[in-house]
Order: sequence, then structure tokens, then C-alpha cells
Amino acid sequence: MTHSNITVLRTSLRIACLTILLGLLITPIPTSHARYSSLVLAQAPSASGCVELEQFLFVQAPEHDNGKGGIVLIWLPQPLKLCLGKTHTQCANIDYCIRTTNRESSQCKNIGVDLARIPPYPPDTRPRRMMSLMLLYLTPTKFEPLQNFYKSAPKESLERISMSARIKARIRFTRKPDDDDFQLEEVLAVPPF
Repeated sequence: MTHSNITVLRTSLRIACLTILLGLLITPIPTSHARYSSLVLAQAPSASGCVELEQFLFVQAPEHDNGKGGIVLIWLPQPLKLCLGKTHTQCANIDYCIRTTNRESSQCKNIGVDLARIPPYPPDTRPRRMMSLMLLYLTPTKFEPLQNFYKSAPKESLERISMSARIKARIRFTRKPDDDDFQLEEVLAVPPF
């Protein structure tokens, strides 16, 4: 499949998802999972499982940037607030160890949390696991508030997951049988809130 075919397919899927979402009554309503501090922007997910949400995402510098200048956005399940002060990799290990059926694996040793005290995620957790995306090669006007925040934030606040390095964003969340996915649609607010 060529790059242009993939682009056309992505565009078609986005248009289909948007068409379904726009067909619904677009009224902000709180989710039944208010403890997740999310706002559902459409009343029901589309046929493809897409729904737009307002969420807080953590902003982090890539651990191994190699000069590419990327920005990492992290969306954590509510129980993973214990990742505050940890790196992306440390948090991913904690997330894996909470979800795995083998909490005795070598990956789950010396992760800095007592796994015996942390229950598995509830079935309705959104997202079902730690999710992140890396933004690379952004044009200067693409997500401009995020880029300005990233450039001006203290470097140490971007090395570990921090409440001072969060943005409020509109995302497109897709729940799939095998995994979840999200895309950044719009940056709504940057610190200070």
C-alpha cells in the first residue's frame, strides 16, 4: 500500500467518523465514569467505536530524542496517578505489571511500587492501559499552544510525569476489541490552568 493510499484511507475513515459524530446531538454530557474527569462530546460512540473526549494529557520530552524534537503526550488510566514523578518507561512498566497475569516476571521486579496493594484495573477503565503518542515534525502553527508551552516549560518538568506539565485536550478515542487508540484533535488549554 502506497503512502498516498494510506493517506486517502485515513482521510476517508476520519470523514466517516466525523459524519457519524456530527449526525448525533453534539451536547457535552458527563460520562457515567465521572471519576475519570472526562467529558464526552458526543452522546454515543460511532459505528467505528470513535468518541471525542476532553482529557488531561501529560506532556513529556522523549527519553531518547536523538535531536528530533518530538513531544510525547501520555494519557493515564486513573489508577496510574502513582506514575507521578516517574519517567515514561517506568510508568509503562508499572502499567504492564498491573495488567499482566504474571506479576512475578522480571520486568515487574524493583519497579518502585508494591504491586500486591494495587488491584487490576476495573473493566470499564478508560483507557484500558497507559497510552502515549509522539508528535514529530510539527509545523510551527500545528498545536501552537502546546509547542509554546513545551518550549517554555522547565526541562525537568518534562523529564518525568508531572501535574505541572499537563494540557487539556480534545481527543478522538477509539475502543477496539484488542486495544484502544487515541488521536489529538485540539489543544484546549495549557498551564497554568
